[in-house]
Amino acid sequence: MSLSSSTPATRSAWRYLGDRDVQYAALGTLLAVVLSAGMVWLGYVIHVCRVAVRSPLVLPRRMVVLVFGYQLHDGLPQRDYRWRLRRLVQMARAKQVDRVLLLGGCGGGTRSEAAAGYEWLQRHGLPADVQVALEQESSDSLENLRQARVLLRAQVPDARLPPVALVSSRYHLARCQLLARYLGFSCVTIAAEPVLPRRARYVATLLLEATYLMWIDVGMRWAQLTGRQRLRSRLR
Repeated sequence: MSLSSSTPATRSAWRYLGDRDVQYAALGTLLAVVLSAGMVWLGYVIHVCRVAVRSPLVLPRRMVVLVFGYQLHDGLPQRDYRWRLRRLVQMARAKQVDRVLLLGGCGGGTRSEAAAGYEWLQRHGLPADVQVALEQESSDSLENLRQARVLLRAQVPDARLPPVALVSSRYHLARCQLLARYLGFSCVTIAAEPVLPRRARYVATLLLEATYLMWIDVGMRWAQLTGRQRLRSRLR
């Protein structure tokens, strides 16, 4: 197993709330929700739930795998992150994994999510022949994918980005998929949990994810409609 890493960065994703581009996207999204009497939001809820339910547990072929991190607790992976890492181990044991990028900087403290995930994998049976790289410069899903794109292009600078598998919790997959496609990835989604949990808290998380997704997608469409080039460039 090989490991490439960089110095972990600590930044807060909440900084986006003061961003004028993000606020502009929110304005367009709010307008769409009001004019559609909430039907736009309902459409995103349906999409998030569909991706959450239908995402498979295995890869269609050997692929590069991107595993999204999750905020640590006392420097250790929490339940959602452990599910993602377990899915990776199962696919790697089945010889489905080409190579792996663990994504995630420091959401708090001094240890990156990627580093904590790598240590967990070493203790829980990831095959030694699987190549693992750590992406530790990001603080949210968009930055995860941007930095992953940089790392992959550095490995094969003259070639197109390879198809990738996005491994994350079911509630998170629709957002990962949308962002990846905006950034030029060809991707499939792989669910961490064996089945979609039915807990009330999980349902609430799905609704929140639908709101995030709508904010991103409608905001970008609003930027295109109004010629807001700087906002559109944020997802390139």
